[in-house]
This record gives sequence, structure tokens and C-alpha cells, in this order.
Amino acid sequence: MPKVLIADDISEECARILRHGGVEVDHRGKMKPEDLKLAVAPYEGLIVRSAVKVTKEIVEAGRSLKIIGRAGIGVDNIDQEAATRRGIIVLNAPLGNITAAAEHAIALLLANARNIVRADVSIRNGKWERGAYTGVQLEGKTLGIVGLGKIGARMAAYGKAFNMRVVAYDPHLVRERAEVLGVELLEFDKMLQEADFITVHVPMTDRTRGMFGAREFGRMKKTARIVNTSRGGVIDEGALHEALEKGAIAGAALDVFEQEPIPKEHPLLRNEKATLTPHLAASTQEAQVQVAIDIANQFVEFFSNGVVRNATNLASIGDPSIAAFVKLAEDLGSLAVQLSDGAVRGIELTYMGQIAGFDTDVVTQAAIKGVLRPAVGEGVNVVNARIAAKDRGVQVSEQRRKDARNYKSQIAVRVETERGGRIVAGTLFEGREPRITQINTLDLDLRPSRFMLYMQYPDVPGMIGKIGTILGGHSINIARMEVGRTGRGQQAVILLTLDDPATPAALDELRTSVQPLDIRSVTLT
Repeated sequence: MPKVLIADDISEECARILRHGGVEVDHRGKMKPEDLKLAVAPYEGLIVRSAVKVTKEIVEAGRSLKIIGRAGIGVDNIDQEAATRRGIIVLNAPLGNITAAAEHAIALLLANARNIVRADVSIRNGKWERGAYTGVQLEGKTLGIVGLGKIGARMAAYGKAFNMRVVAYDPHLVRERAEVLGVELLEFDKMLQEADFITVHVPMTDRTRGMFGAREFGRMKKTARIVNTSRGGVIDEGALHEALEKGAIAGAALDVFEQEPIPKEHPLLRNEKATLTPHLAASTQEAQVQVAIDIANQFVEFFSNGVVRNATNLASIGDPSIAAFVKLAEDLGSLAVQLSDGAVRGIELTYMGQIAGFDTDVVTQAAIKGVLRPAVGEGVNVVNARIAAKDRGVQVSEQRRKDARNYKSQIAVRVETERGGRIVAGTLFEGREPRITQINTLDLDLRPSRFMLYMQYPDVPGMIGKIGTILGGHSINIARMEVGRTGRGQQAVILLTLDDPATPAALDELRTSVQPLDIRSVTLT
């Protein structure tokens, strides 16, 4: 009988379902790290919420662990790299707190709009200051939603219930899906300019970190208010405090912060235009029970018949011969989407040569993951990639060809968006070394890297030297380089792998000095 340790404050319903499913359970409640490290060794499964951190040391101490579950969506408190290296599956329960998170966002929006917290404090202090706390109403206003995933979609329904005009920014959502939700898709800056209230529902990624800063607050209405229940760090809190102080915007309501618990000296704690709660969005009785039920059912399925749902680190590889193609496919998909503009409509995988004869389902799902990850974040993985694509209205197709040109095997990923398509192809050299072999019609031979820079520019003498000098001036080292051109004196393309990411300042100088037709900073996971 498998043994599972519940090491956090989780509804007793979790233990009940596990026991009913034939699992031995030890429910100890919230455990201290040192106690968990000493206790975890004999257990095959571990379940936590957000309070308990499953560190590398705890993972390594769990000598019998096969699976770690998070009763909730975020897995920031679990060292996934350590778990993956140990072959331990990490699961989450992403659906149980959708209603709770959306309702909390609405509660914060209303509380800030109507000065509920300040008025409550005032009346408890024996005052009756009706005129001091005059608020604003929602009806007839414009609600801007950033991120139209499941929580964002729920917010759209709530906004319409208040007779609000609902607009949204989601660069990876197709317009047809927005129409089903009854939401008007806008470009980011236009949404900032038109929204009276903005509510944020995005994952924490390199692209969303600091998404709202001084520039964005400067483009919003002076009467606008912003709500964040997604992840701390999406909003630059220093810039937000300054914007509130200067009257650049009217109010803000935050449930998540860059540092949690929030430091006692944080300036937002003294800002009367800010409404703050201590990461409560998922903290309803119903949500806590539901995520406990969800994670328990997943554990029972895993221990009963090996079924894995909502894994955040699992790639199921049917044939060891294609194992190295999984990471290559993810990189090709990620590169293709980062070189594209507009919402993704379709993803097409073309398998050429020997790999065309294998079962490549996991490779396709890895490519889909690479395409969707910038929009969806850690919620998409090789297990649920096809479902995530379907939910977003993205069509996925495969083709197979015997001819792989000069290679034994080659994979091409085509990303189709509202604004056109982009093809990126790659292969594995002997020794399983990954290579990017093609971008659209340009043939390449470049090893993918975490940080890359793509640029299309006029083919005139001195450009490569100028590019290298500018990057060097910003202390950015070029590791490798591939250059191609459409013809002498026409257009040239350069793809660089860098030791560090190209900074905004470096990109701005390149735009001014080189005047490229296209420039993209790319980050691969």
C-alpha cells in the first residue's frame, strides 16, 4: 500500500479520498522544514499547499518519493528541478480556485472603488465622514482584463453583470475565442488608455515580470484603478506607489507582492489609495476543499493505474531514441512564437527523415508547450499541452516526410498567427547536439541557447561590427553567430546566441544605430 504524507494545512477531505482509494495517509498539518526533512524518507507521495516549501534538501531526503502534489495552482514553493532530476512527478490542482480568485479580484475592485477599508477604519474610530469617502461606480465604466485565461474569462462575465464594457489584452488569444466570451480584444497601450479599471490575471514569466511600471501608469487614465491577484512582481510596486502619490492613477488593490510577507517598511502600507490583502485570493472554504479533492483524486489515479494529470514536470517518452528531440521541439516552438506577432491560430509540426517513423506525440506536445508557455506560463506542460491549445482555439497538425534534406532527421515547427506565419526547423547532430537549421527560408547551423538575439537589417558594410560593438558596450558577450542575406545589398538576417540577455538599453541603441526592420530578444527555458 503506497504511503502519502500531507505536510500542510489541507482539508481533511483530501485524506479521506486517499484512504478510500487504497492509500495509507499520514496527515500532520503544516510542518516545519527541518521536521519535514526528517520525516519524508519513507513516503512515496507528498502533498503541500503554499505555506510549506519543498526545498532541494527535502526532495533529496525523500528517498522513496514518486510524486509531489500542490493543492493549488502555483508550484513556486516546490523545487521542480530537484524533483525532476530525482524522477519525481510534480502535480498541481489548477482548477479548484478559479471562482475564489475571480471573486476576490471583484471584491478588491469594489473595495477600492468605494473606499470600503478606509471608511471601515474611520467609523470604528468614532467618526462619521460620509463626504470624505465618496467612491465611483462600476456601471457604464470600462473593465480592462489582462490575461483571458480561465480566471480572466470569469472576470469578463462578472464585468458584464455590472453592465460594464469589457475589453482585454491577451496577445496569445485568438479573436474568435474573445468573441465567444463577449470581450473586445485591444492592443496593450490602447487598453491602458481606455480602461477605467484594470485587473491582472497572468502567470509570472520573463515577459510579464514588471509588466506594469512607470510607463504603463503614465498611459492610464488619472481616474483608473488597477487590481492584481495573479503574481507579485507583475507590477513594479515602487512605480505603483509613486503613481498613486502623484495622482497618475486613482487607486490600486493588491493581493500578491514581490516579497511575501510584505516588509513592514513597504511604502504601499502607508498609501491610503492602495487596498491590500495577504494573498487571500484562493482562501475560501470551498476553494480549499476543492483543491484538496482535486489533488487527492490525482494521487489515487496515479497510484491505482499510473494516470498522470496536471503534471508540471513530466514528459512521457515512448521510445528512448526520440528523447533528445523533446527539448529541441520545445526550443523550436518557443523560438518560432517569439519571432512572431499576434495571437497564435495554429501550430504545424513537420517530421522529416527517420523521426517521421516514430511515435512523436510527446515531441509534438513539447513543441506546443514551447509555443504556449510565454502566454500560459507554468500551467502548460507536455502532459496537458494539447488541451491548453484546444482551450485557446489553437489548431495543431502534423505532417511526415521521408526526405530530411541533408539530415537523418529534422523537425520543423510552423506557428501561424493573425499576422502571418513563421517556420523554425532543427535537428540533432551526432552526439545528440541540437541545432537550429532554418528560420523561414534562411538556412542556419546554430546551437540554441537560453539567450538569443534575432535581427533583420540592411545589408551594408560594417553592420556586423557595429552590432558587436554596441552589445560589447553593454557588457553583453556574443557566444555564436549566424548570418544570411537575401542578396548583396538587400536584406541581411543575423541570429546571435548571447551569454546574457540583451537589455532594453542595448536594444534601443541597436534600433537607433542599425535601424533594423525587425529585432527580437529571445529567451528559451
